Amino acid sequence: MSFKQLNLHPRILNSLSELGYETPTTVQEEAIPKILEGHDLIASAQTGTGKTAAFVLPALQAFISQKHPNKATGTPSVLILTPTRELANQVSMAMRRYGKFMRFNSLCLVGGMSYSPQIKQLSKPVDVVIATPGRLIDHINQKRLDLSHLNILILDEADRMLDMGFIDEVEQVASLTPKTRQTLMFTATWDGKLAKLAQNLLNNPQRIQAEEQVTQDNIEQRLHVVDNDDHKHQLLQHLLLSEEVTQAIIFSATKRGADDLAKKLAIQGHSAAALHGDMNQMARNRTIQKLRRGDVQFLVATDVAARGIDVTNVSHVFNFDLPKFAEDYVHRIGRTGRAGALGTAISFISPNEHVHLKRIERYTGKQVPLHEVAGLEPKNRLATKTSSHKKKGRSFSSSSRKPNGNSGFKKKAYQQQPAVFHRKGTSQKKLRHAS
Repeated sequence: MSFKQLNLHPRILNSLSELGYETPTTVQEEAIPKILEGHDLIASAQTGTGKTAAFVLPALQAFISQKHPNKATGTPSVLILTPTRELANQVSMAMRRYGKFMRFNSLCLVGGMSYSPQIKQLSKPVDVVIATPGRLIDHINQKRLDLSHLNILILDEADRMLDMGFIDEVEQVASLTPKTRQTLMFTATWDGKLAKLAQNLLNNPQRIQAEEQVTQDNIEQRLHVVDNDDHKHQLLQHLLLSEEVTQAIIFSATKRGADDLAKKLAIQGHSAAALHGDMNQMARNRTIQKLRRGDVQFLVATDVAARGIDVTNVSHVFNFDLPKFAEDYVHRIGRTGRAGALGTAISFISPNEHVHLKRIERYTGKQVPLHEVAGLEPKNRLATKTSSHKKKGRSFSSSSRKPNGNSGFKKKAYQQQPAVFHRKGTSQKKLRHAS
């Protein structure tokens, strides 16, 4: 199927064509027709499936279809709620790219930024608002924003919003919108809390489950066992010196850990910077721009702060601290291999973190190959579960998972491949940006 078969407006198709996108991904192919038909929708779609375009494209189509656009100030017809500032900025960028040949006013309302420019923009007619819940509520409470004319409410990464404690804000926002609105919920996971929220907010929704590959084939994944923090730091320092590593994002479990590691890398002579939630939005934006310009080679980030980062030159991702949740792992490694380039994701794991690894491998359907560096081999091995030894009802084996013997990086050419959508001439491949 092509985008033309989805009955999108020629202006939108022109933007997609200019970007080189011709064939939709599974979630786009299934979601867009249902949204255009006016149905409420629950879409279960993992990171990297092209879900952002699945709701941005029909939202843009809605503007074109409006016979009598609302010209009142601060009264959007589309509202997109996201859990983080970075994701809101990413969605805002997608709106501009796919709506390049359209006339509409969009506004991004996120915390950590000055109120003044936002207030000025809200004093003008606005078609779409992309916002994080906290800042949106602030403007609503100050009577700067009126949602009484809203046509479409979109919850992006709804599961993440609930995890971050925004359920009250989401329900408050929804209560201020017309009951006749169309509501779209996009989520990577599903549980009782989300089911209850959907029951309250959505009207007879359609349900789709995008069966997409959750990790990209153009990202090589590697695993290194570490004995302790000293061993981990030595291994990272060795790997960062490889000529293959042009730019990297290094993930830390904590804000303090990100600061400490960035400072340590700077002392070692690297151009490094930290990115985490304690930084104000202007500082975070400056840091990301430095990464894009190449002024920062190594960015040490936490999960929430890095959500939505799209920098095409990141050759490597390092999981300095292995994530506890498989969804976070998929999002992290999706920061490399952008725009179809090849990428490498390297994870450090201590033997007692085996349960996290198994969760990741179960989720992705792939085993992450073990690697070792000559001279920095671990003293401990990664145990695997079998039925040979039992302890507290769980079985373990004294056997170990063996490394593949590679002691360094292999040289490889970074080729351009399709991303997010199928590119022209590549209908057999489905490589997407992780979003």
